[in-house]
Amino acid sequence: MSAIHSYDPKIGHGLKHDPLNAIIAPRPIGWISTISAAGVRNLAPYSFFNAFNYRPPIIGFSSTGWKDSVRNIEETGQFVWNLATRSLAQAVNATSATVPDHVDEFVLAGLTAAPSQDVAPPRVAESPVAFECRLTQLIRLTDAEGAPVDAWLTLGEVVRVHIDQALLVDGVYDTAAAEPILRGGGPADYFGISEAHKFQMRRPT
Repeated sequence: MSAIHSYDPKIGHGLKHDPLNAIIAPRPIGWISTISAAGVRNLAPYSFFNAFNYRPPIIGFSSTGWKDSVRNIEETGQFVWNLATRSLAQAVNATSATVPDHVDEFVLAGLTAAPSQDVAPPRVAESPVAFECRLTQLIRLTDAEGAPVDAWLTLGEVVRVHIDQALLVDGVYDTAAAEPILRGGGPADYFGISEAHKFQMRRPT
């Protein structure tokens, strides 16, 4: 049997880099666009992101720290998720920069802000998929003892979906063709997906 490295996260992992993000990976990216109550646009990627419900469709992301995205969503109750793709990787990374809250990341990353249909925040015109969302819950996370931690889980109902028709093949969305990028572990690792790595399994009846 192989040797096992075990540790208590409260004490420390004893490794060169915290392995948690590398183990729970690759993760989809929450590329979230918001607008403040004062009308300032914001765009930022979050690697703690996923879908949580079918009907109604609910997606969410967790922010470590009270960042502009969370504040804007608390103020307006709205946000847009934009699909992060391989061709947009550099722009996604550019929007992760720590900048003053008056800076418009659409401008910073050279992206086009396209009007949304049912919410105020714009979507990224260059992204092939976008979900317009309305806030359902904003939850401050706690530890096992109930003490609050510096992280906020934002959940929103998807009220409008935009999909590039080139990604719809006989009415089925082609995940690989969109070339989404996924966050890996380490300080700089990302992953892509391809048709060659796809396999299928049917649920047992």
